[in-house]
Amino acid sequence: MKHNMLLRRLPALALCLIFLFTAAPLPQSYAAPDDEDAISDTDTTDTDTDGTADEDSEDADAASNANVIAAAPDAPTLNAEAALLISPDTGMVLYEKNADERRYPASTTKIMTALIVLENVTDLSETVTAEASDFEHVTADSSNADIKEGEIVTIEDLLYALMLPSANEAAYMLARHVGGTWENFVDMMNERAAELGCTGTHFSNPCGLHEEDHYSTARDLYKIGYAAMQDETFANIVNTVQHKMAKTNMHEERKIYTTNMLIFSSYAAYAYPYCQGIKTGHTSEAGNCFVGYAEYGDAKLYSVVMGCDDHSTEYPEIAASFTDTSALCKWGFENFTSKTIVQQGDTIKEIGVNLSTDTDRLVLTTKSDLVSLVPVDIDMDALLKGAVITAPDEVNAPIKAGDVIGSVTYSYGGVDYGTVELVALSDVEVSQVLYYADKLSHFFQSTVFKVILIVLAVFVVLYILFNLTFGGMRRRQQRKNLRARYENTNYQRRRRR
Repeated sequence: MKHNMLLRRLPALALCLIFLFTAAPLPQSYAAPDDEDAISDTDTTDTDTDGTADEDSEDADAASNANVIAAAPDAPTLNAEAALLISPDTGMVLYEKNADERRYPASTTKIMTALIVLENVTDLSETVTAEASDFEHVTADSSNADIKEGEIVTIEDLLYALMLPSANEAAYMLARHVGGTWENFVDMMNERAAELGCTGTHFSNPCGLHEEDHYSTARDLYKIGYAAMQDETFANIVNTVQHKMAKTNMHEERKIYTTNMLIFSSYAAYAYPYCQGIKTGHTSEAGNCFVGYAEYGDAKLYSVVMGCDDHSTEYPEIAASFTDTSALCKWGFENFTSKTIVQQGDTIKEIGVNLSTDTDRLVLTTKSDLVSLVPVDIDMDALLKGAVITAPDEVNAPIKAGDVIGSVTYSYGGVDYGTVELVALSDVEVSQVLYYADKLSHFFQSTVFKVILIVLAVFVVLYILFNLTFGGMRRRQQRKNLRARYENTNYQRRRRR
């Protein structure tokens, strides 16, 4: 009997389950929705820029000056089409003008060439023999160190020839020696540029002679120059005025000289004593370019100028790239100073603590010093008061001293001067009773628990409806069967016997 009753209920139960899973709300995924409207702000430049001068110079100057961003007043007016001045210690941009515009870099390309060589050659006394292929892509009137086919030159002398007189044949010799072929070496250059975060750079040769598909940006050249200057050998080379190349099988000892006019002669009126490199560049398509580095006391600055005229207004005997560079650095050192905004361990904020019986408050302190280059006339009180703290109002125990809880950013006049992480000052132990009570409370408030309640409620309702409907039918059928048995004549005869 029970077995037959169960079989009769199976179809109804199946119907209930189908209704349950089609009608009941299901828990949603915890993954964040796709951000279809997100737009990257890392590439805001016009990729069609070809580096040529505008026919209407006045309109071009007005448009170019509109793109200037300076972190202090009285910034110099530059001849350069694109420029960047940055503090390497803080990463703070002091000045920029079309810094993400793609332009031809000319021989500033050789910074990357030297960087790749120094990263892949440990013995600079190794020698390279000049081959005919090293001169195939070098024009007769381009910069060179008078290296001859078949001449045997050390890596060190080739690096000096590359960076001082900007020898193009030296670039191809080094590229072939390190990469096997200069084409393979160019691939290495592009891979390294990507590793350094360069987003507007593509190299087509190791020397910088003009090609349409050979370009970079002021910001990318800073990244490359900064990486190269971390190598002591490179830093010494680019701060050298003259170098004696050793005697070779085809040359007596000879001197080569830098093309950097800011350090070429300390007696020249245009010399800049704080300049310590890095590299010049010039083609008719690129104009004059210069990637510079300067130190004044403890302060350091990197500068990049691109697309400058051949003659400076103030000193016609030198390119405007040099006077632009010295003007930028002078302005930077005069208008900015290095200051410690906060020190490690400074108390910034108190927040609440949950799940602990030890304390209900947690002190947040700075994880490290924050030293930044700021304008000399900055209102430090206003800078400190304007700090933007990013931290929760409360956290859950357990907490260890030194755990990063948030950060604080200091800005003034629309310029960010740095961010430092905030850490917990002390340990906070968790209360196991409060911890499990919190877990239970969160479970009862969770979506999963609410769905379970809905499922149970729907199931109970369906079960009641099932019993009211099918149970009543079953009972009526039982009564009907019973009456039929009594009315059956055979049954009545058996009962009389």
